[in-house]
Amino acid sequence: MAEAFLQVLLDNLSSLLKEEIGLILGVDYEMKKLRSTLTTIQAVLEDAEDKQIKSKAIRQWLQKLTALAYEIDDILDDCNTHVSKLNHSHSKHSRYSLKKIMYRHNIARRMKQVNKIAGDVATERANFHLREMPVHRPREVALASRETASLLNHSHQIYGREEDKHMIVKMLVNDVKEKQEMSVLPIVGVGGLGKTTLAQLVFNDPQVEEHFDLRIWVCVSDNFEIKTLAKAMIESATGSGKAWDLQHLDAAVRHLWELLSKKRYLIVMDDVWNDHQNKWFELRDILSCGSVGSSVIVTTRQKKVADIMRTLPCHHPRGLSDEHCWALLQQRAFVPREEVSPQLEIIGKQIVKKCAGVPLAATTLGGILRFKRIEEEWIHVRDSEIWKLSAEESLIIPVLRLSYHHLPLELRQCFAYLAAIPKDHYIEKEELILLWIAHGYISSKESQQVEDVGNQICNELLLRSLLQTDIDNNTVIGMHDLVHDMAESIMENKVPGIRSERNLASASTIREAYTMELEAEVVKLKEANEQLQKKQAGIMEMQKDQALEMVKQ
Repeated sequence: MAEAFLQVLLDNLSSLLKEEIGLILGVDYEMKKLRSTLTTIQAVLEDAEDKQIKSKAIRQWLQKLTALAYEIDDILDDCNTHVSKLNHSHSKHSRYSLKKIMYRHNIARRMKQVNKIAGDVATERANFHLREMPVHRPREVALASRETASLLNHSHQIYGREEDKHMIVKMLVNDVKEKQEMSVLPIVGVGGLGKTTLAQLVFNDPQVEEHFDLRIWVCVSDNFEIKTLAKAMIESATGSGKAWDLQHLDAAVRHLWELLSKKRYLIVMDDVWNDHQNKWFELRDILSCGSVGSSVIVTTRQKKVADIMRTLPCHHPRGLSDEHCWALLQQRAFVPREEVSPQLEIIGKQIVKKCAGVPLAATTLGGILRFKRIEEEWIHVRDSEIWKLSAEESLIIPVLRLSYHHLPLELRQCFAYLAAIPKDHYIEKEELILLWIAHGYISSKESQQVEDVGNQICNELLLRSLLQTDIDNNTVIGMHDLVHDMAESIMENKVPGIRSERNLASASTIREAYTMELEAEVVKLKEANEQLQKKQAGIMEMQKDQALEMVKQ
């Protein structure tokens, strides 16, 4: 969030400097200094955003930076508004009137204050050993990469996925068995929904084992390089690590071709993020050497990825029922055949409601409750936000945040703003875009109107499974409950109603610091003004007396 907002600030600063507003108000040097400091901070924000999930110190540093950023935004808005009024004013008062002098003095004091704090924040970043990264670099490296395997954990029962499994198995074994071209079936949904588990169920189904000559499992994540994928597929198919001895792309592709040629294969490509069509087309051409009925299952969070790769309709697993979530939580929280007290069961069934049908949330909460048998401990978990759990305890936080970190910079603030919309509430797409525009989150691009840019951003968030449309009306937008929780955690103290006292205190510290100084300066200026008026009154009285004396003479 800080990263996205900082870019907006830098754009605003550059615009004000270009329009010479800094020169008009006498704060040109301070503005340039501030832009330089913010640019220095911006260089490490990408790494800070990634690491703050596990580092409380970095998280607090980002909160401090965000509070500062909002203060700077207020000042820049103030500058812009003041100069706009000056430009539209027809007043004949002197440009050096006391009111204008006071304003210039106040704005200079505020700029110096935030510059000092920005300098301190920039210096503090050295404590975290953050790496500098290009601001607009493509995110090709996994942030919370998790490698998956084809084998199921048979010690844990799978709940609520039998119907999904049978549907996909039927499609692969019966519906597409005579298809000449390779079939691609995407499984699409939010992080933690159980897409990988469903793919594992299908992969290990006896009918599937019997139907296909060859089954291959590869965890893709961010790395969609052809040579890497070819080696991983060879290794999965042969059960040997010799594929990694293949140093050249041609050798790896030829070896894979020989393995797949004229065989009916099933390839599972788990956790795909690549949305570059050319990369997929290149891999597809290599894989198109199998016999009839060859198929690929793709698991992804992004409908955009699915639309690029699919030849079959996307499969969207539904969230688990509260009953299945409770069974999953029980499985993790209690040892086999352990008796569950009625009181803990009542509280536990209340806890699963915050899972919002996401299996990973149920297993996360079950793991947290594993060694807790006191009612007060369960009540504490029930009443706590999932996002207040420690990163060590909760797997759901890094899994869901990965979707946010994959967003392009210009989409992040638009997504985080959705925390302002209540849970289970839908909003008209057009209204949401107008709200983004009103807050200055988006602007026109080249020949595109700002509304068109907003529409593109909205569609992109839909394609990434971060937004969803109403079943009966696709112009109405909403969010999955846990995705909404994530937006709130990113927004933190930005929206009234979701501010924590701690964050509010840190945000107000900056305001109080410069406000106290400004008030002191205003008092001094008022006293100086009163003294000046007294002197002027004394001079006028003296001049009046002199004039009377001259008349008498």
